Amino acid sequence: MGAAVAGVLGFLLLAAAGGSAGDEAREAAAVRALLARLLGPGRAAAFSVSVERALAAESGLDTYRLSGGGAGARVRVVGSTGVAAAAGLHRYLRDFCGCHVAWSGSQLRLPEPLPAVPEELTEATPNRYRYYQNVCTHSYSFVWWDWARWEKELDWMALNGINLALAWSGQEAIWQRVYLALGLTQSEIDEYFTGPAFLAWGRMGNLHTWGGPLPPSWHLKQLYLQHRILDRMRSFGMTPVLPAFAGHVPKAITRVFPQVNVTQLGSWGHFNCSYSCSFLLAPEDPLFPIIGSLFLRELTKEFGTDHIYGADTFNEMQPPSSEPSYLASATASVYQAMVTVDPDAVWLLQGWLFQHQPQFWGPAQVSAVLGAVPRGRLLVLDLFAESQPVYIRTASFQGQPFIWCMLHNFGGNHGLFGALEAVNRGPAAARLFPNSTMVGTGMAPEGIGQNEVVYALMAELGWRKDPVADLEAWVTGFAARRYGVSHGNTEAAWRLLLRSVYNCSDVFEAWRLLLTTTPSLATSPTFRYDLLDVTRQAAQELVSLYYGEARTAYLNKELVPLLRAAGILVYELLPSLDKVLASDSRFLLGSWLEQARAAAVSEAEAHFYEQNSRYQLTLWGPEGNILDYANKQLAGLVADYYTPRWRLFMEMLVESLVRGVPFQQHQFDQNAFQLEQTFVLSTQRYPSQPHGDTVDLAKKLFLRYYPRLVAGSL
Repeated sequence: MGAAVAGVLGFLLLAAAGGSAGDEAREAAAVRALLARLLGPGRAAAFSVSVERALAAESGLDTYRLSGGGAGARVRVVGSTGVAAAAGLHRYLRDFCGCHVAWSGSQLRLPEPLPAVPEELTEATPNRYRYYQNVCTHSYSFVWWDWARWEKELDWMALNGINLALAWSGQEAIWQRVYLALGLTQSEIDEYFTGPAFLAWGRMGNLHTWGGPLPPSWHLKQLYLQHRILDRMRSFGMTPVLPAFAGHVPKAITRVFPQVNVTQLGSWGHFNCSYSCSFLLAPEDPLFPIIGSLFLRELTKEFGTDHIYGADTFNEMQPPSSEPSYLASATASVYQAMVTVDPDAVWLLQGWLFQHQPQFWGPAQVSAVLGAVPRGRLLVLDLFAESQPVYIRTASFQGQPFIWCMLHNFGGNHGLFGALEAVNRGPAAARLFPNSTMVGTGMAPEGIGQNEVVYALMAELGWRKDPVADLEAWVTGFAARRYGVSHGNTEAAWRLLLRSVYNCSDVFEAWRLLLTTTPSLATSPTFRYDLLDVTRQAAQELVSLYYGEARTAYLNKELVPLLRAAGILVYELLPSLDKVLASDSRFLLGSWLEQARAAAVSEAEAHFYEQNSRYQLTLWGPEGNILDYANKQLAGLVADYYTPRWRLFMEMLVESLVRGVPFQQHQFDQNAFQLEQTFVLSTQRYPSQPHGDTVDLAKKLFLRYYPRLVAGSL
């Protein structure tokens, strides 16, 4: 096994090695341009950035070197790749300057002069890859982005050392060409594609049609974006993962090829077969290699290739047979279609299927998939490794290389959470696993823009051989960098959040501590964001507590306490939460919907995109199929979606108690669906500019509820 592991790792390292002097110069230029965007050209001039492949000659792993700085001297950053140089630059800004780069905003107050690096510092990553993204991230977070927003994300990726990431934009335009060439009509193709907000699940074969069709302008814009994204990724030395054919086909294939051998899979996510039950091409059907190679040839002709491709045939869907021979054949067919076009192809597979349906994926079934691709040519994402690692029960994926991934977030939900201890210890434990074939770490959230402390830790772990020794000290440093100043109470607040964000009392105490620091930190954008985020979390906990009060009163048949708890929740707490959310543009429904509208080229398209976005946030499907899975606390959404539903629920509880009849659950579900559908179909516009002062509104909310909590009398 040891020799096999070495062979696997050697193949992946060889696949990434090489690169000309021209590549080095291009990557260095890309990092210098990033630095100018981040700090401005003037401050960027204090740094010297270069890329030298020779720096990693011994290990073959990304390496950076820091030196210089101090009075009159430039800080010298050398990386073996552009990504390594960017990661080294980030390390200097973080550890020597106390700076912080994050989705919600950055704190970039540089000391004068720039601190010297006391001794030349060289750091190599312990593994080949630092991976980023989940197929779902493209729908929950990236769907409406323009190039300006993508550019910021790619900079964030480079600074955090990401060197492997999905690049899946524009693929529907390529599929459209392939389907037209195969003889499908434009209307058949339009009927097949989902709408923009649901493309992730169309790409994995879970859905079709729902929320569609895609306008022609969508394809043009996405092709343009994909070219820019790929160009920037490659300029940093990142490896983009392109999509490949997984076996799912439109139903219309059966019209063009009546003899084709397809199987209709079962339904997914409570959708009926109007929108799910996708058609899977039989692996032995002669069309399989034709469609697979047609797509990849057209895709790589358009976009070039870096030889790693993603495809998921059985994501959250039970295969038509549990026979190992069938599973091996289905897997081999996907891989064969790749290598027909690209002999150097490596298949990136999301390992979610193995942990999502463990009853189906027994040892024989897992072995059939893992053994159907030559060892070293299947790169598995152990997607939810911080919670349910699969490598442990599959003998390190039976010799196939894998990336230890932190999934962390589902549906892009807000909410302070994260198993930081498990995240901290997981990668090192996976490296020490007997005959480990781990080749990297990864961040694979379904949605981004939340719990930034979790992602800061995970990104740092991509460059650490061992866990952070003292997480309390680490989080204290995180708080100081985030706000640009050390403050005892903010650091204490973060230590409390670290201990357990699920412990109600800790959240309220952290809220109190943050509010005590507002006189000195109120001007910090990152502090204001965190204050709002913790206030939002505290309000969420308060909603749960008042719901508990109402439930207890109802079960005890006590009308007055029920009316009191219901009144506070519906008429005081939720409106106050909506007001404080409205004070920050990052928590506005209007900002969310405006992103969707801005992607359109006409008013009709803008309305269509907005409705896609509203559905995803709420009902998800036409009948509330995955209701509230992608819920978020946004101003406007709280006021006009969640609050009316809570009001209806409380009114029906009161009615049940007054009339002495059981709670009418079926009637509630029907009435709630009417409210939900009304919101989704509404054309009401919401503010995209913040209103009110976050600190002032957070204080008012705190002063109203914290004394009651302390007194134990909600």
